Amino acid sequence: MQSEAKPVAPGMLQASLDVRVVVGRLRRRILQVTDGEDLTPSQSSVLMRVSRGDAVTAAALADAEHVRQQSMAVTLSSLQRLGLIHRTPDPADGRRQIVELTPAGRERAEGARQAGVEWLARALEEQYDDAERHTISEAMRLLGRLTN
Repeated sequence: MQSEAKPVAPGMLQASLDVRVVVGRLRRRILQVTDGEDLTPSQSSVLMRVSRGDAVTAAALADAEHVRQQSMAVTLSSLQRLGLIHRTPDPADGRRQIVELTPAGRERAEGARQAGVEWLARALEEQYDDAERHTISEAMRLLGRLTN
């Protein structure tokens, strides 16, 4: 028999919402900084996701990005037209496609990643004092426990 879930305190519900909103805004802001004008936020997100793995499938990308496979196919076609990715049939299952970065895609992703890191480092340095930066670092350490 399952025990009933303990209700979540209203303050924790608000804290949860606040974290989600700030993380989402920060993610969008970093994507803005790192996007070229020729990529949509969705395309940039997929490019960065592909850059973190050796090779991934179109279906896995759709799941990770929380979009339908048809929508992912459109995004991947755009990235392929731009010469940033290439797709090949999966040797284990020809119905699936393996998505990999081209050299141009790898260069683009690495440049975008570096631009994002530099923007965030500069923003933290300019907008916060030492004590606030320490607080932010401690908050990141604590929030990191949620991902383990």
